[in-house]
Amino acid sequence: MVKKFLAASGLLLTLFPGMALAADEVTPAQLNLAIDTVWIMLAAILVIFMQAGFALLETGATRMKNAGHVAGKTILTFGICALAFWMFGFGLSFGNGNGLIGLTGFFPNGTEEQAGMFEALSFSGVPLSVKFLFQLAFAGVSLAIAWGGFAERAKLSVYFIFGVLFTVLIYPFIAHWIWGGGWLAAHGKQDFAGSTVVHLTGATAALVATLLLKPRLGKYNKDGKPNMIPGHNQVLSVLGVIILWIGWFGFNPGSTLGAVNDGFFGYIALNTNMAAAAGAVAAMIVSWIYFGKADIPSMLNGVLAALVAITASCAFVETWAAVVIGLVAGVLTFFTAQWFEKAGIDDPIYAFSVHGIAGIWGSLSTGFFASPRLVEITGVGKEGLFYGGGFHQLGVQAMGVVVCFLFVAIVSFIILSIMKATMGLRVTEEEEIIGLDLSEHGTYGYPEQMKKSTTNSNGVTF
Repeated sequence: MVKKFLAASGLLLTLFPGMALAADEVTPAQLNLAIDTVWIMLAAILVIFMQAGFALLETGATRMKNAGHVAGKTILTFGICALAFWMFGFGLSFGNGNGLIGLTGFFPNGTEEQAGMFEALSFSGVPLSVKFLFQLAFAGVSLAIAWGGFAERAKLSVYFIFGVLFTVLIYPFIAHWIWGGGWLAAHGKQDFAGSTVVHLTGATAALVATLLLKPRLGKYNKDGKPNMIPGHNQVLSVLGVIILWIGWFGFNPGSTLGAVNDGFFGYIALNTNMAAAAGAVAAMIVSWIYFGKADIPSMLNGVLAALVAITASCAFVETWAAVVIGLVAGVLTFFTAQWFEKAGIDDPIYAFSVHGIAGIWGSLSTGFFASPRLVEITGVGKEGLFYGGGFHQLGVQAMGVVVCFLFVAIVSFIILSIMKATMGLRVTEEEEIIGLDLSEHGTYGYPEQMKKSTTNSNGVTF
């Protein structure tokens, strides 16, 4: 232990030379806090960087005429989310309140005077400002998932209004119920990093938007048979998934809100990675069998579905179970994507299959696989069915999934229906045909590819 302390002290003094003057005054507790803070700040950066992964994934999975719009709205909506979460969302999610919602801590300024307003986060000594940034990153991911249901046909103005309302009226309730000391937390709901809070919440809003917006032009024939509308760049999508895979090492391990806990965050990272690997292989194989060809987008969805599924259970299950959870998620997301498409649900980036169905499976999985030793470490809920725990934990998990899905679906439907009746959700047919790049922004994301070449009076073609 002494050797570890000295090694860590030396590393921190190298990184922060100013501490050298008072090195003999640094206590083990102060050092532990510094390590925890640096780790959670790094985790927050990794999760925020997942926005780049979503931008590349969604841009590659949609058509060239919408590329600039799809990528650009990622920046816009994270900015909207950051402001709304700072004003109200963080306090509603984690502030002291009742079993339904938080009632304190609005407009956080990072001071220690406000730290007492967030008792649900008091298990970690990391500064409030870092906790805020970390939780903001999660809210931003959930909102990014929701936008999948709006892709290629929603008005830009919709992103402003629904982005604020989702961040203030939808996400905080689910976050508070499970992570903020709410009523589902009191029942022992296991959702370590957000299969329900982040992914199912965002995916449910995406599903409602998909249904209200209706399919893209040309997606279905008169007989209801779907047509393929392939994305314009699989390479961008692959790069986006790689970034998301890496970002998940902040998403799941960072949810410990500390590093000095016998390296438990490393175990969570191991489970996260192995589940993702299993999902990639399983989805590729099943697509190969189903289509007769190995489908790259299906493999990418398998990776993401596995990551979504292991997000709830990463701290509660053994590594062999993480592999099983990831494998099942990869297969589930493939077949549910096919079913939704044939059912007339045009989900351009398969948001509900990848984040919703996999989020449900991941949330339920701890009811089967939660091991006694890991439940004891985390102190949340009880062991799963396969470890002799009976159906108790599975019942709690199922209750949480059903209630959260219904709440998000109903509130999203009310908000979006009002918006549809008053301002409209969808661009005109003409605007959809020419593409949102031109109709909403006045320029193409790939101007040299989309514009017809012309020759000026000097004979120069451009």
